[in-house]
Amino acid sequence: MARYTPDEARAWARQHLVGAVNCTIPSFTADLDDINEAGIRHDARRAVEHGFVGTLGVSEVAITRPEYQRFLAAIKDEVGDRLILVHHASFSTLQHNIEAVSGAESAGAELVLLSYPPNFYPESEDDIFDYTKALCDATNLGVMLFPMYLWGFSPRIHPSDIPLRLLRRLVDACPNIVAIKAEGGFPGIQNVIECHRHFADEVVISMPIEGELIPLAQVMPLKFSATSDHEYYGPMIPRAMELLAAGKHDEASDLFWQLHPARKAKAGLAPALHGGAFLNRQAWKFQGWLQGYNGGPLRQPTMRIHDQQMNALRKGLIDSGLEPTTEPLREFFVGRNPA
Repeated sequence: MARYTPDEARAWARQHLVGAVNCTIPSFTADLDDINEAGIRHDARRAVEHGFVGTLGVSEVAITRPEYQRFLAAIKDEVGDRLILVHHASFSTLQHNIEAVSGAESAGAELVLLSYPPNFYPESEDDIFDYTKALCDATNLGVMLFPMYLWGFSPRIHPSDIPLRLLRRLVDACPNIVAIKAEGGFPGIQNVIECHRHFADEVVISMPIEGELIPLAQVMPLKFSATSDHEYYGPMIPRAMELLAAGKHDEASDLFWQLHPARKAKAGLAPALHGGAFLNRQAWKFQGWLQGYNGGPLRQPTMRIHDQQMNALRKGLIDSGLEPTTEPLREFFVGRNPA
């Protein structure tokens, strides 16, 4: 059960949504017939070691809803309240997502990242409002809204993906909306700035893109970075947020520039890795493996990652003065806790 009631959700978020949240990709057995609980628990412990305050249990892989609930439950059982467990509301239909969020509550999730299914084709702001409110009404958990180009709402609905006036309607109508992951109109910083200006007194504003977070947090009070593939940098993003919170902007800036070779390597690969308006979770799992996370096989259908991309990601970390694993690339596809 969450540590708050629905009426307390925004106050809870204000107190606890401070820091960086990474992503945990499900791990599977070698025959791909089941989830690999040992690998999942390994990744949860690693996230704690790296200083993350929470982790998103990623659902955008080939996983059933019952398996996904077990996946979340394994994370929660392993680390308890040391991580805020974030449910990924990214299943195929509204009804599937309503069923999944109920299971996530039972598994110990405390925050919901709201996504929209690929077959959801809204033709009005009301369509988005109705879908979003139905999901919010179906759970006692706090919900994080997510304006983002991936949903395909721009320019049909609005160039910012989910316009401010619709965000206002939702924040007013759904008291369990506790945060906004402000990536509308990506790439660019306008959405996070205007979300902060309009909503920061009511809900938490998240900037998940570390290359924008570190500079912006020096001029505006951004305290939450969720959810993203921060595990690629090991403990560095939690460390940056600690420096920013302490007002040590010069040290945070030094860290920004230290990470720039890795940042550029990752950005340079993005067009090839993340086609079809869908994030390559195989690539994200590999990025984590470079920093000691489990790795391991994913089921079909999955996007792929090839040698030249894996080598470039590893070299980016080396050029940034970090120490990624030097294990042979084949070991990624086995995982650190094979089962």
